[in-house]
Amino acid sequence: MTGYDPIFEEYESVVRSYPRSFPTTFTRSKGSLMYDSEGREFIDFFDGAGALNYGHNNDFIKDRVIDYLKEDGILHALDMQTVPKAEFLETLETKVLKPRGLDYKVMFCGPTGTNSIEAALKLSRKVRHRPTVWAMMGCFHGMTLGALSLTSQSTDRAGAGVPLNNVVHIPAPYMFPELDTIKYMETLLSDDHSGCDVPAALFLETVQAEGGIHVFSEQWLRDVRAFCDRHDILLVVDDIQVGCARTGRFFSFERAGIVPDMVCLSKSIGAIGLPMALLLFRPEYDIWLPGEHNGTFRGLQLAFVAAKAGLEFMLENGIEQEVKRKETIVREFLEKNVAASPVIKEIRGIGLIWALETGSGDTAKKLGKYCFEHGLIAEKCSRDGGALKLMPALTIPDELLLKGLQIVADAVKSIS
Repeated sequence: MTGYDPIFEEYESVVRSYPRSFPTTFTRSKGSLMYDSEGREFIDFFDGAGALNYGHNNDFIKDRVIDYLKEDGILHALDMQTVPKAEFLETLETKVLKPRGLDYKVMFCGPTGTNSIEAALKLSRKVRHRPTVWAMMGCFHGMTLGALSLTSQSTDRAGAGVPLNNVVHIPAPYMFPELDTIKYMETLLSDDHSGCDVPAALFLETVQAEGGIHVFSEQWLRDVRAFCDRHDILLVVDDIQVGCARTGRFFSFERAGIVPDMVCLSKSIGAIGLPMALLLFRPEYDIWLPGEHNGTFRGLQLAFVAAKAGLEFMLENGIEQEVKRKETIVREFLEKNVAASPVIKEIRGIGLIWALETGSGDTAKKLGKYCFEHGLIAEKCSRDGGALKLMPALTIPDELLLKGLQIVADAVKSIS
């Protein structure tokens, strides 16, 4: 394949996945554009799986990181006290949490989102003294064993090699329109023949991302918050992919006016692609023993520097408002140019995360292949990989956004 280096085929494990969708060798990137070794230009609608909300090599953030490196700032410090950590905490507290009326302790869990989920699982069980947790069908929470026990996709789960216990999966509200999922959960707790005990926590994504960009309604989110309150169940929101302003608010749950007991953050909290994961939780749940949950790379100082700059960039540039404005551009374009195609079963989305549901993994693969061949990076999601996922950087210029959307429309037309 042109631009594809055989060294990866020879030496890298077959577990690699994204090179199968994007068979080329990338060399540089800027903003919403990526370039490969053949000099080809690609518009990025993949966005590092949500880790690059503010674009590739964002100058505002990158300059802070470079300046810190030039000063010989400490790079690795486990969970020791450092200036970058203190400055990040102060920025998060005073510019993000307090203005939203949120009172959370901050836990640095390790470098990836699944670390945050693992910490939330342990803490939920420790706080409530119950082994079982609930999650939603259609969810994705990570690939380590605890997070994988929450994840519902059968192929992912089969890779564990051991039983994945102590999790009950609840039908997501979109799966059975005639089913009142809140009443269903009430029945599981009230019916003495349900076989279910009260869980420690309910884990959910307010927008199921890998599950197909299913946006849970504001009313359902309010109802599930009330359900958890009635039964002393912790509500844990996984905002790893759809947080950091992806939905038009910094936290995806803000639109419903609810306050989760715990929030998992990763991906774009690292601001420029640097690994970082946080768990936010109510102060009364801070009952850890020192070192009870730790990790060698929970103190990546460059990530603290970038994360602080990322929060400042988001606020100073009105990114939340920009996402809402661009949401209208995407929605109107797709409704006008794509929705009528017999190939597309449904268009779903919010903010700058959208899915074109085809219902067929084969069809979605063809859409993705056309996009790649015509200069657009877009990945698949949903059941059987049957939807094309559109997730550009929140900073993408309007002209590039529309150019990328036109490639998507042309892809749909090409197989209609």
